[in-house]
Amino acid sequence: MQKNMEINLYQVDAFASEVFSGNPATVCPLEEWLPDIQMQRIAEENNLSETAFFVPEGDGYRLRWFTPEAEVDLCGHATLATAHVLFKHLSYKRPVIHFETRSGLLKVEACEDGYKMYFPASVPTPVECPSCLPDALGVAPLQTLAAFDYIVVLNSEAELKSIKPNFMLLAELDLRGVVITAPGDHCDFVSRCFYPKLRVNEDPVTGSAHCELAPYWSQVLGKSRLSARQLSKRGGVLTCEVVNNEVILIGQAVDYMCGKIVL
Repeated sequence: MQKNMEINLYQVDAFASEVFSGNPATVCPLEEWLPDIQMQRIAEENNLSETAFFVPEGDGYRLRWFTPEAEVDLCGHATLATAHVLFKHLSYKRPVIHFETRSGLLKVEACEDGYKMYFPASVPTPVECPSCLPDALGVAPLQTLAAFDYIVVLNSEAELKSIKPNFMLLAELDLRGVVITAPGDHCDFVSRCFYPKLRVNEDPVTGSAHCELAPYWSQVLGKSRLSARQLSKRGGVLTCEVVNNEVILIGQAVDYMCGKIVL
């Protein structure tokens, strides 16, 4: 009888200082890659916004991210969760972890405030508002921009909190998703992120979206270091620094579960 394969699994709440907040991600360390269809099925079974898989490569690791629907090019919170697993559970000793990804080389280091991630900046540019967006959000945007998501700027945190999206309409848009943002009452800016095309209607905390948001708000507010909150039901807190062509994201992570997948 063939022996079942066991894969270690860690579920981590990223951009959080306590469990049941931030954005949960599953992290699966591998010695070698599984077939893509098997990793996609694991991600669907986990049914979280992201499942991360990584294998050793050179002096670092190759990192990939899967939603329940598809592999994606960039994911901040699952990168943070993966670094947390390496530093805390897998005895990683070097000061910086290097991840090769579909978005190029990403670096993560431990710091006093948690973990510091170095990501490529994606500067959004103004675009004409897609005709379905006002109906999908129930509000006329103050400004619409685009990078790998549509960025919709609203007047206030209160307006942003009140939005009840029509996810069927949002799923018809051509980009990855829609990010709504506004000045924060107690931080520099707030946001919410919607990805119905990826079977993630509202993502709890989205690191990759802040690679678009931080450059925008840095220009608007005239400052390079920004405090941010994502106002999903779970909520999350990030510090963002814009340095040249990079966005540095700083956040914490906490364990929720450690286990094994049996295949």
